[in-house]
Amino acid sequence: MSFDTTAHNRLMNHFDNHESVWLFGYGSLIWKADFDYLERRPASIRGWTRRFWQGSHDHRGTLEAPGRVVTLVRDPDAVCHGMAYRIAPSVFEPLDVREKNGYLRVVTDMTFDDGSRAEGVVYLARKDNAAWLGPAPEAEIARQIAVSHGPSGPNRDYLLNLAAALRELEFDDPHVFSLERELLAMEAIY
Repeated sequence: MSFDTTAHNRLMNHFDNHESVWLFGYGSLIWKADFDYLERRPASIRGWTRRFWQGSHDHRGTLEAPGRVVTLVRDPDAVCHGMAYRIAPSVFEPLDVREKNGYLRVVTDMTFDDGSRAEGVVYLARKDNAAWLGPAPEAEIARQIAVSHGPSGPNRDYLLNLAAALRELEFDDPHVFSLERELLAMEAIY
């Protein structure tokens, strides 16, 4: 699969003729909702865990020096907490561009904090996409995040903003918080 998934995502017709669609955000969509939405609610999805295994060549890094951003990987026992947005289907047009670096729209069931459920969409990057970086030791991931910078700014800001947003929502994410500790310890040395 190429880097740019925009055209592929525009073929998705699962929610055609819907007035609104729920979108689940688990990375920058939690803290950077730069799109119009009708409603915003904390939510979770089962069977997925958040990992900094996706390369960012277009926002938090470059082709020559990609940053690392989150995607979801299958974990049958996991619950990934994030933010759900009810959006008009037209909002997918700019979101497809924002999430074009290997992310595909996937239908998912989500559970809101009050226990109610809805079907919606999540963008995730699978390991067969061209920007996939995959697992690495956390110290190595933190080092890559520390030095990466792209058109949307330093990669470190992405990690720190995500950790702060998760903490504010009282969502525990050992992977994100461990990377945050590694990054801050690294920066304290220099």
